[in-house]
Amino acid sequence: MLTGETGAGKTMVVTGLHLLSGARADAGRVRLGARRAMVEGRFSTDGLHFLAASAVDDVLESCGGERDEDGSVIVVRSVGSDGRSRAYLGGRVVPAGVLGEFTDALLTVHGQNDQLRLQRPDQQRDALDAYAADGITPLLAEYRVLRKQWLELRTELGERTSRSRELALESDRLTQSLAEIDGVAPEPAEDQTIVTEVRRLSDLDSLRESATGAHAALAGAAAQGFGEGEGALDLLGSARARVEVSEDPALTALVPRLDEAIAVLTDVATDLSGYLTDLPADPGRLDTLLQRQAELKTLTRKYAPDIDGVIAWADEARSKLAKLDVSEDALSELAGRVTVAADAVRVTAEKLTAARTAA
Repeated sequence: MLTGETGAGKTMVVTGLHLLSGARADAGRVRLGARRAMVEGRFSTDGLHFLAASAVDDVLESCGGERDEDGSVIVVRSVGSDGRSRAYLGGRVVPAGVLGEFTDALLTVHGQNDQLRLQRPDQQRDALDAYAADGITPLLAEYRVLRKQWLELRTELGERTSRSRELALESDRLTQSLAEIDGVAPEPAEDQTIVTEVRRLSDLDSLRESATGAHAALAGAAAQGFGEGEGALDLLGSARARVEVSEDPALTALVPRLDEAIAVLTDVATDLSGYLTDLPADPGRLDTLLQRQAELKTLTRKYAPDIDGVIAWADEARSKLAKLDVSEDALSELAGRVTVAADAVRVTAEKLTAARTAA
């Protein structure tokens, strides 16, 4: 509370608080003969509600201001004799309006003829809305949503109208690019799959020879349709037969383990046989893959480093293309949506005004 006799300087203190809160500077406040007037305040946020403290921190972060060593924040406002003013927050030069944002949760002046915060229309409106929250809050929330939608539609319509030629060129470019991509019709990870298969086909003879030799070693040369000779399975079968007829329990105890070995080798031989069956027999398969690889490379040179990136680019292009329709029908339809949105905003605003007036 500030009290004092007339002429003690109370008005000067209140004026200083006005300046620190971002109020308009008045050169008439500068003493005659002085170059400028200056007011400095130190604000502490100790004990402040966490929401208010968070708002203060946000303002400081946005302008690059810093707290003093004791955690307080120094605010300075100077007014020149020519009416020009400068504002400082936490050691940084800032617009005067930033001081208003900073002191919003920290400073309120009450007086016989002066209530600093309630002089601001937004604070008056907020006080009224808080007083009649039950009737106003739902309408205010609806109004904000509708107004946001209306502004977005209006901005989109203005952009489409003013940039119609540029957007038409962009639409043509995207359409041609999508036609090229759709013509190739790439599949996810197709480029990597082709690389693996091309490498495999390039070494087809060696792979076939290795798999054939391994299968012959397991199943015997006769199983491959050439020559004679026992394979590992034949030898294991012979070993099992010899062990099984033995009368020594220690030797016959090995039969289950031999059975396991025979089962494992049988599975491997079957897999090798399937591998040989799946090896490409078409001599033109490699040429077909190389041609397909060349088609995919035309896309990866233009749109993305790999095919998955090309597909993602195409999806994004389709979404963008849907918003680039600048035909007369599309603009007319969008203008109609803007009108409908504006009417909805107007009706809700009238209801909100009526609720505030009644409050």
